Formats: sequence, C-alpha cells, structure tokens
Amino acid sequence: MRPLPADLRVVRHGRARRIKLRLDSVDGAPVLVLPPGVSRRSGEAFVRQNLDWLAERRAARPAALPFRDGLEIPFQDDRLAIVHRADGRFGVRRNGAMLEVAGGGEHLNRRVTDWLKAEARRRLAAASRSYADEIGVRIARLRIADQKSRWGSCSARAVLSFNWRLVLAPAAVLDFVAAHETAHLKEMNHGSRFHALVARLHPDPEGADAWLKAHGASLRIWGRAE
Repeated sequence: MRPLPADLRVVRHGRARRIKLRLDSVDGAPVLVLPPGVSRRSGEAFVRQNLDWLAERRAARPAALPFRDGLEIPFQDDRLAIVHRADGRFGVRRNGAMLEVAGGGEHLNRRVTDWLKAEARRRLAAASRSYADEIGVRIARLRIADQKSRWGSCSARAVLSFNWRLVLAPAAVLDFVAAHETAHLKEMNHGSRFHALVARLHPDPEGADAWLKAHGASLRIWGRAE
C-alpha cells in the first residue's frame, strides 16, 4: 500500500457534498476535504487513488519566489526591477521602473513586502472610500492581511479586509475587489441587486474576476521564502 503524504491535512466541511482533494494555496500541502458522514478511512482511500494526480499537481506548482536583488516584479499595470543599494539610507523607494532597497540584503525581502503592503493599503483605501461615497455607505475600518484563500471580505461591522498581494495584480483587478467588498456594505449577499451594484461601480467585474481565477494563485508565490 502506497503511503499517504506526510503533510496531508484533513478538513471536515459541513456543506461539502463530496470528497475533495486540493493543494493549499500558500504552502502547497495536500488538503483532503470530507463531507458529513464520510469516514476518514474512505477519504484516505480516495487520496491513495489519486496519488499520481497529486504528485503531478505538486510538481507543476510554482516555486516560492522571495524578493531579491535583480528580480522584476508585477506592480499594478507596471513592472518594477528590485535594485539593492546596500549603502543607502532611505529604506525603500520607487525610482521610475526600479524599486530601490537600502540596507542589508538579509532584510530585503521583508522591506519590499512592507513597502508593497503600504502601497496596497493606500490604493485599496482610496478605491474603497471612493466607492463607499458613491453608494452612501461607511467603512468602519480597513485591514490589510495575507489571507490564505480570500482576496477580500466584509464583516457585519463594516470592516473591509483585503489581501495585500492585490497590489501585484492589474489595477482593474484591485479596483474590482475593492468594489466587490464595498458593495457588501449595502448588500450583504450575492444576489442580483448585489451584482448590479458591483457592475455600477466597476466597468468590467466579469473580466477582473476571470483574471483572478486564472492568475490569482501565481500572485501568492511572491515574497515567500524558498
């Protein structure tokens, strides 16, 4: 009998209708999702039947890509080349198509990440507040995080949360997620009125959503340790 992956995670989901096997979007570990009433033994048998598929998916998964000197990164509708200035005293600054990073090389990945998070907060806050003003709602607080699966969320307390990696996506995609979550402040559902509201705020929600589904996973490799 072939052994199960040592890093297999088993999750029970009350609304799952069938057994599912997927890779975690952050660390690539296999995740087995079990619906109610299905035994762990049945789930593990399912994993063994799909070990070859799992190996192929893991081999095809993009490697982690920490920020380093000389690396070119996506940034909204631009590309920025990271340039390490070891003797600089300015932290991180954008200089045209370059992102200059001062200080020790061991801090470069963290400093670039912090700069991108700050840019994500600035851009998402501006977009969300503009949309909120347009539809007459109030944002209580805005959070920037590194969610494992979501790009954004809206709480019942009017707190908007966004994934900072949206700043690596095209500007229209970042704006779409801001519009989507801000619209939830008025329509806390995914009904027809909600989708009509998002379409009123954003010129191409379907295109932006399709981009995220096709390319979102590739954004999650940036800035992660190897």
